[in-house]
Amino acid sequence: MRLSSLADYAVVMLSAAARHPGEARLSATLLADETGVPLPTAQKLMGRLAVSGLLRSARGTGGGFSLARNPNEITLADIIEAVEGPIALTSCVDEARHDCGLETACKVRPHWNAVNGAIRASLSGVSLAALAAETN
Repeated sequence: MRLSSLADYAVVMLSAAARHPGEARLSATLLADETGVPLPTAQKLMGRLAVSGLLRSARGTGGGFSLARNPNEITLADIIEAVEGPIALTSCVDEARHDCGLETACKVRPHWNAVNGAIRASLSGVSLAALAAETN
């Protein structure tokens, strides 16, 4: 399993945001400068993260973005799903998709939900606060 660049950048940007005190108003420019994420990508991600409810946006003077929840309440799974959608290792885990030629005879299919659930649980066990913590 490999994260897309956008999901990776979202984790990096939200980790940087979590290192700012409480209700600090942040901009895409500030986070792009701090993280090295290209500004157009940072702007795109900030919008996506706001729509997903991980960031709160405020317009006008003093506006910008802030974390919508405490960093201890935001998980790695939340961030990945905000960018990539539901975590699904195979298409058969997504009940809406039926594009596998082996689907009707597959003996492994019933087990993918357990595997998918274990991976999601692991990702849910990592908080944004932990990702933002400074290491020595």
